[in-house]
Amino acid sequence: MKLTYKKPPVVLTGKDGNAFAILANVRQAMKQAGAKEEEIESFVREATSGDYDNLLSTCFKYVDVN
Repeated sequence: MKLTYKKPPVVLTGKDGNAFAILANVRQAMKQAGAKEEEIESFVREATSGDYDNLLSTCFKYVDVN
């Protein structure tokens, strides 16, 4: 999928490792970067379709993880 926004930087190291907190941080960053609602929904669907490793790898597709 080609993104319609510039991938925003998101710092996940040193943050709460809770999957819900990670989802919220990435969603907020995407929204602030101008992502369309469909892109955000696609991220959430993909990120929650597997385990914790899937969540993290999906984050790398949609934002620049620092």
